[in-house]
Amino acid sequence: MILALVRAFAGPSLYDRVLAGNSFGTKTVLLIGLMGFITGRPDFLDIALLYALINFTATLAILRFFSYRTPKGAPAEPTGGKGA
Repeated sequence: MILALVRAFAGPSLYDRVLAGNSFGTKTVLLIGLMGFITGRPDFLDIALLYALINFTATLAILRFFSYRTPKGAPAEPTGGKGA
């Protein structure tokens, strides 16, 4: 998890940082599930599933935001569309 955090803060590109953040979230889900198993509390699995859903949604939202972000002065059109 420490290596994922290092990559998230020092990644050379945006996609490296997003991938590191997603990796960190996945490992956190596994850790929460493992803690629920060790302590005998199945409630932790619900929390782990909710955290996984939030992690997935946040990753998609971040990638979607940066795919439509335009530099200053450029027209506000999405790139990579079917038109043109």
